[in-house]
Amino acid sequence: MKKLFDSLIFKLVLAVIGGLVIGFYSPKSFMNVIVTLKYILGQVILFSVPLIIIGFIAPSIAKLKNNASKLLGYAITFAYISSIGAATFSAIFGYMLIPKLSVQATAGALRELPELIFKLDIPQIMPVMSALFLSIILGLATAWTKADLFEKLLDQFQDIVLSLVKKIVIPLLPIFIATTFATLAYEGSITNQLPVFIKVIIIVLVGHFIWLALLYAISGIISGKNPMEVLKHYGPAYLTAVGSMSSAATLPVSIDCVKKSKVLRKDISDFAIPLFSNIHLCGSVLTEVFFVMVVSQILYGKLPDVSSMILFIVLLGIFAIGAPGVPGGTVMASLGLITSVLGFNETGTALILTIFALQDSFGTACNITGDGALTLMLTGVANKKNIKEESEEKSI
Repeated sequence: MKKLFDSLIFKLVLAVIGGLVIGFYSPKSFMNVIVTLKYILGQVILFSVPLIIIGFIAPSIAKLKNNASKLLGYAITFAYISSIGAATFSAIFGYMLIPKLSVQATAGALRELPELIFKLDIPQIMPVMSALFLSIILGLATAWTKADLFEKLLDQFQDIVLSLVKKIVIPLLPIFIATTFATLAYEGSITNQLPVFIKVIIIVLVGHFIWLALLYAISGIISGKNPMEVLKHYGPAYLTAVGSMSSAATLPVSIDCVKKSKVLRKDISDFAIPLFSNIHLCGSVLTEVFFVMVVSQILYGKLPDVSSMILFIVLLGIFAIGAPGVPGGTVMASLGLITSVLGFNETGTALILTIFALQDSFGTACNITGDGALTLMLTGVANKKNIKEESEEKSI
């Protein structure tokens, strides 16, 4: 029983339930405290994300030596193909199902959240994409120049980041998730808006699970390993993503989950998981494609033409690689595409932002869980190319 209470999954579920209860029944005065706590915890967690990215990606690329550039190319290719594949899958079923749906675009007004008691800003040392690019070039340059001393420094920095994750970030996540659900319940997002697009959201969720099943099946074929040995450890990461709605905030838990898998190589997962958490957004693009088609049908009386959707999907896959791993990051990064390629007006973009926010947590969870499949694919490629594994072990 003690093991159950100490498990991260139990703490996350408890955080969700506790947050909903607090949000539904708390007075405005108490919600002032909750909103302020949520903001501060979010600042602490997001501050650590660039450090985690640098601490894992840079030393891992450096250890790959001459194969670093090649494996990086495979990783980006896998992420892009998965994203545009998910988007194409979504579009095909959108053309088949959306004309048969009857969706009313009305939603209740949201309750205004109380103001912060005080605002404590903790700016990141650099933006996430800057950290990602810095990690890649540092790792590659270290591998190319065979800078052994700097490689050891990067390795020690990884130890520091592991300690940060274990002692600060992961313990704070359940509290952050509780405050997130408390604010959603208080403002009425869950009770007022969710029923409006419940049919569409259910279809999208089914699409997420189908795409994940396909990804893991392919990863098993490429690697020759049982993909369930990866997927079965992803429960805490999935729940964290649902609760935090952020790939960035879920990153520490994802790293912890993949370390438990017996079929993933540590040197590959240390490099791949932080990378994929920022460039692989299959669940988000699958959702966005289906939702833009739904909104087009509602507001303009027709689905986008096929040629426009093809162009939108190809470009969306590129935009997704650069989208920030924060709530709504994918749709925010692609608003220009929605207006220029699909011709949406302000009403259309506003509606997209609203309904995307309703399921953003599940899209993020799909992204995060899919990262495990891509990491298994990359492990298979590394093994087939006889890239030797680092023997050194670290654990959270």
